[in-house]
Amino acid sequence: MVNPLAGPDHEVAGWFHAHLTRTFVSALRAFTEFGSGEWIGLILFVLVLFFVWKRWWPSLVTLIIAVPGGMLMNEWVKVLVHRQRPFVDGPFVDWSGYSFASGHTIGATLLYGQLLLFVLPALKARHWRLLSVVSAASLVVLVGFSRVALGAHFLTDVLAAIFFGIVWLILCLFATKSMCRRVVSTAGLPLIGEPALVRVEVAEKEAQSLPN
Repeated sequence: MVNPLAGPDHEVAGWFHAHLTRTFVSALRAFTEFGSGEWIGLILFVLVLFFVWKRWWPSLVTLIIAVPGGMLMNEWVKVLVHRQRPFVDGPFVDWSGYSFASGHTIGATLLYGQLLLFVLPALKARHWRLLSVVSAASLVVLVGFSRVALGAHFLTDVLAAIFFGIVWLILCLFATKSMCRRVVSTAGLPLIGEPALVRVEVAEKEAQSLPN
């Protein structure tokens, strides 16, 4: 597939490649780990165990569809587009596979974006909500920047990954709304709130404190 922004893509990739140093690469590799498959897999494993322990089934389903599902979709896009990476050899190059779209970046977008959707409804203070949004966005930007600077991806690979990730999260959000509405509250399973499927336990505590 022809890249209409091939010129700017190669210019940005070439500039970073020409200015790489061992110290710069070490810092970039630290940033890029926040979008690595190993890191995302570890976070998912912990979250799955937590959701199973709490029996937050809609949240568990949402997490699985949103993060691993979106990353799998991106692998199909890679094969379909078949774009080569900016650099396949050099002192700091050690990756393989196709370039479009960035797997690290879409993984970070999906993971931190979904975590943000989980926690936002539980945060009442505006400054905590703002801090959560800025933190999630910063992690995604750091991962995306590191992939471009390391020469693993073109700039459009990263931008496309962020776009695809956001669209996928929105689709998952709307798809799981109907499931959320069908959840029936029981004594052992409090209501699950929209839109992030975060279980709300405050209502139950308030109900118990009301006078008879």
